[in-house]
Amino acid sequence: MKKIILMATIICLMTVCYVTAETVERKMTVQGLCGMCKTRIEKTALNINGVNKAEWQFDTMALTVQFDSAKTTLENISEELAKAGHDTDRDKADDNVYNALPNCCKYR
Repeated sequence: MKKIILMATIICLMTVCYVTAETVERKMTVQGLCGMCKTRIEKTALNINGVNKAEWQFDTMALTVQFDSAKTTLENISEELAKAGHDTDRDKADDNVYNALPNCCKYR
């Protein structure tokens, strides 16, 4: 009987975890100018635990990200992009990090 209760509890917990984990798609503005920026922006986003897809568009400076909302947030993604030197519509990159970018990437 204890084994049945334990198995039922485990199955129930697994179901709750599965239901609460949701893949969402969001957009944000991320400043950049060139192919190196595109690579850096997408790579930075994809290296965040929970991000499944990242695509940055030159013409609109829009980053579209798909991520598991149980593992990360749009705010966290924005903070990481700023740490990599790219201003977002939420966070500004530190001047020292921005100034260390290659000259072709300086968008300010």
